[in-house]
Amino acid sequence: MCGICGIFDIRNEHRVDKTVLCHMTDILSHRGPDQSECLIKDNLGLGFTRLSIIDLEGGMQPLFNEDDSVVLICNGEIFNYIELRTELISKGHKFKTNCDVEVIIHLYEEKGTEFLNDLNGQFALALFDFNKNEMVCARDYAGIAPFFYTVVDGVFVFASEIKAILKYPGTKREIDITGLDQVLTFPGPISPRTLIKDVSSLESGHYLSIKNNNIRNFEYWDLIYPKVGEIDYIQDEKYYIEKLDECINNAVKLRLRADVPVGFYVSGGLDSSIIASKIRQLSSSKELHSFSVDFTDKNISEAKYQRMMAEYVHSIHHEILFDFADIGKRLPNVIYHSECALKETYNTASLVLSEAVRNQGMKVVLTGEGADELFGGYVGYRFDKLRQQQRPNSPDLLHEIRLRQKVWGDENFIYEKNHYSYNQIKQGLYSEGINEIYDTSDCLEHHIINKERIRDVDVFHKRSYIDFKLRMCDHLLSDHGDRMAYANSIEARYPFLDKELIEFARIIPTGLKLNNLNEKYILKKVSENLVPREIKNRPKFAFVAPGSPDLLLQNVEYINDILSYDSIKRQGYFNPDTVETLKKQYTKPGFKLNVPYDNDFLIIVITFGLFLNEFNIQDFN
Repeated sequence: MCGICGIFDIRNEHRVDKTVLCHMTDILSHRGPDQSECLIKDNLGLGFTRLSIIDLEGGMQPLFNEDDSVVLICNGEIFNYIELRTELISKGHKFKTNCDVEVIIHLYEEKGTEFLNDLNGQFALALFDFNKNEMVCARDYAGIAPFFYTVVDGVFVFASEIKAILKYPGTKREIDITGLDQVLTFPGPISPRTLIKDVSSLESGHYLSIKNNNIRNFEYWDLIYPKVGEIDYIQDEKYYIEKLDECINNAVKLRLRADVPVGFYVSGGLDSSIIASKIRQLSSSKELHSFSVDFTDKNISEAKYQRMMAEYVHSIHHEILFDFADIGKRLPNVIYHSECALKETYNTASLVLSEAVRNQGMKVVLTGEGADELFGGYVGYRFDKLRQQQRPNSPDLLHEIRLRQKVWGDENFIYEKNHYSYNQIKQGLYSEGINEIYDTSDCLEHHIINKERIRDVDVFHKRSYIDFKLRMCDHLLSDHGDRMAYANSIEARYPFLDKELIEFARIIPTGLKLNNLNEKYILKKVSENLVPREIKNRPKFAFVAPGSPDLLLQNVEYINDILSYDSIKRQGYFNPDTVETLKKQYTKPGFKLNVPYDNDFLIIVITFGLFLNEFNIQDFN
């Protein structure tokens, strides 16, 4: 629902500059174009830009409690606010607005930081207690809403987007080489790292306490799967199907709470179709608006199924035709909003989609994101089922097994690739200067996930946990979800990431998620009376956008400049000779990358070059 930013002088030296604060706030105007506010009180400055969705007249922030001793700014929505508000009023709390996030202040008064466990929603917040001279900053359990922060000379600076932090004087514009290595190695950077050195991303399910010159980081929630043999699954299949259906029903119902119209995306796949059908059942609106992207390349068009679902729920359907020739034109804007180098170009289509929602005068859309990670929608889950235990038969495989043990705590678990051999490929792409420090910047030598959370769990849950952390939170919900929606002042909501739904999915037997090799089996069962048979039975369609080989053929001037030998050499991050070799390989007649199994190294180089240019990042030296 907004953008937030702030400055807290930890040393209490009254160094909060309103001009700086307002510059930080202004650059977040796309997240909240309806209203903005900059507040300075003592050693605290808070900036807020509002996208009005609930309590259109009275929901402006910052919000204070009854005696002005606690102040709050929050980006996001608390979907169970009506139930929480009723309970708090019964305990004597006085509300000034009908805004959903005001419950946070009163919950804090009741429970302290334990209030976070009561929230079902998507949020990033900063709350300041003047009596304690303490700031509490938190990010929602799934990591839907972003929260970035840094410390500059004893001043804590935070914002919904990194570009606002970079407006603060003294912030370094240097690349975190380990963050860059995460982008090359995994779907994207992994919180708390970003691409900017000393700018951190608050982890999902975590909060910060800033007090007495100390910043402490606490975990309040995580996706904790049961150990093998820990649960006796005594219920039958029918119970789990009905209970999951009830959870989805409640999740959609909560996410339709708004004082503005709510639209929804239809991709043509199972997950968004289930959400669309639930919206038709639960919405009080006579007119439903659905949105989809179709492509001029009919080999990847899903328009047939998108239209089928729109007709099924009788929605007013908005179909946006996307020409891949537009990718090059839109990519700089994508990187400006993503604030990260990318491994693919499909964010350009996502940007077009949210633009279409805005052009219809809407502010909120529901989407089917999150189901693949919880219910086994990716091919890796089937590979785990088919894979035999590998026996080491070469020196490289021995190294790979040791690496798997170190990273995942399981020598037999493979996530996307063999990392030992892939490290050698990465080092061939990096410059000589980066390779000199590679032993310390290699992301596999740093924390990736909490291995204890996946010790002694079913391999399905192991992959689900890793996907939830590495693929969904800091990639699909971040550069792809939040940024591409808010770039056009649109709030995306995710019913499959409802807290109660996740908690139930956690204890569904894995055999109901992947039934033999039938992925998302239980979701298909839930969908039987919700979705046309053609959609329910179609195999998962992995959309792959054109990559760097297609862009090179378009002869785009800025791309040619980014990939030029002189530019690559001057910037100092990649090996210009390797980039030249890749350019020749990628432009050979008939050359094709087998995406997603092949890495499109040049799209990473291109988008990283755009990132350097967009944010004026210094060269490596």
